[in-house]
Amino acid sequence: MNTPPGLKQRLLDWDSRTAVSMERWGHRVHRVNLAIVFLWFGALKVLGHKSATSLIGHTVYVLPEHIAVPLLGYWEIAIACCLLYLPALRIAILLLLIRLPGTLAALLIKQDICFIEFPWVPSVEGQYLIKDFLLFGAALVIGGTVDYRRRRRDVLP
Repeated sequence: MNTPPGLKQRLLDWDSRTAVSMERWGHRVHRVNLAIVFLWFGALKVLGHKSATSLIGHTVYVLPEHIAVPLLGYWEIAIACCLLYLPALRIAILLLLIRLPGTLAALLIKQDICFIEFPWVPSVEGQYLIKDFLLFGAALVIGGTVDYRRRRRDVLP
């Protein structure tokens, strides 16, 4: 089947414009979405709502749960704020990195809660905790796009 003259080039041009737009906006949208997730889940903890991440608060920290869980919530709110304020983006990554051992410890210490069958079938709580590793990886990708020496307009808001 022959394509009409010029259709292939128009499709290639459209694809190229789409890719440029995705490159320009993708990291920004991803960063804001990450911030929303951390702000939302952090606020829930501060307001006293239980979540799977609350499991971290009463698994690995030496503080009582009623102190550790809101503290974890404030930590997540700090991550969100750092994600939204570009000069603090690498601080957000550091805060996430510091938080990861607690996630891993909860997965290992509370296997009966985090897994239906260890290690391949996570429970809903386990899935919630496992996503933290994905969020950290996403933050690393976003953090790697910010070069303050060049001040690239296509990356900064």
